[in-house]
Amino acid sequence: MIVLASPAASQVVPGILGFLVVAGMGLALFFLLRSMNKQLKKVAREPRWREDAKQAAQDQTAQDQAERDYTQNGTAQQG
Repeated sequence: MIVLASPAASQVVPGILGFLVVAGMGLALFFLLRSMNKQLKKVAREPRWREDAKQAAQDQTAQDQAERDYTQNGTAQQG
């Protein structure tokens, strides 16, 4: 009768199957990250309506400032 003894803990190695599994997971991770980066580049950083609202607010602020300057220096009052 042949009894197979398990090897000592210091002699156990993962072998080629362990390497292939880890290498396969690394390769899958590489392609997933590459695909994610490609998709993120397609996403607009800020919506167009927000940019339009900022521009409108800046235009309104500039217009208000111009009106304030005009009325403060006395040129608006003619008499």
